[in-house]
Amino acid sequence: MNNVMIDLETMGTGRNAAIVAIGAVKFDKSGLGEEYYVKISLVEACMFGMEMTAETVLWWLKQSDEARAELTDGKTTCVYQVIEDFEHFLGDDAVVWGNGSDFDNVILAELWLSQDLQVPWKFWNSQCYRTIKNTNRDVPFNRVGVHHNALDDARSQAAHLVEIAYAKNIPL
Repeated sequence: MNNVMIDLETMGTGRNAAIVAIGAVKFDKSGLGEEYYVKISLVEACMFGMEMTAETVLWWLKQSDEARAELTDGKTTCVYQVIEDFEHFLGDDAVVWGNGSDFDNVILAELWLSQDLQVPWKFWNSQCYRTIKNTNRDVPFNRVGVHHNALDDARSQAAHLVEIAYAKNIPL
């Protein structure tokens, strides 16, 4: 499985948004596979130069108790460790999918670039789930888990993309 659905929870919407959670799941037409989930301290994200916006913080205040608690409860991981672990999770020749051509993949790539590191996927392997979703609205989307939990959202999006691939005979 070299397809990887990525979902980020951030405290901003720009390419340098403060990442507070990364969820990812490997998948192919046979279904979902290995998963990755990590939380990053907002304080550390800002120390790494990532930015937060008041609008996004206010948006988070309106989300469910479960979604907000996921960002503030439990262990966080050092950004350098996240970089190392996520590269290992991706492996070689990963095809990364994000929900929007200018969000998840771009923000995550910016983290690597901000540390003068090579992005761990080839630029031609960056794919947009939102485009596929919006051009196949007849295939229903079924959310699992907590909305705005990075791993639950990645699972839901990957499962939906697999359903679309089967329904429309799209290769993955």
